[in-house]
Amino acid sequence: MSMKEKSTIVSLIKQAGVRTGPLKLTRYEKARIVAARALQLDLGAMPLIDITNLPKDPIEIAKEELRRGVLPITLVRKKPSGEEELIPVTKLIELERKLFGFVEL
Repeated sequence: MSMKEKSTIVSLIKQAGVRTGPLKLTRYEKARIVAARALQLDLGAMPLIDITNLPKDPIEIAKEELRRGVLPITLVRKKPSGEEELIPVTKLIELERKLFGFVEL
């Protein structure tokens, strides 16, 4: 890894402003978000993306919405001291895409 790549990564991390937890969604957070959104879709909520080329399965639609970063959801991450940090999911998805090149679901 070159020095320029390292400085780019460091600047991305500083810009993110995420102070609690990892700089990406954990697999548990992803599962919780997908499950909650799939339930909303199953109960009749309108999809936030075009679903003509997707399977009609609410879980697959929710995964694609999360992958594209269109879900208006905010995470609450708690520190052991009890302090809470509110983090928009879109910010973590964008950061994960910039750091790793893709969003794994």
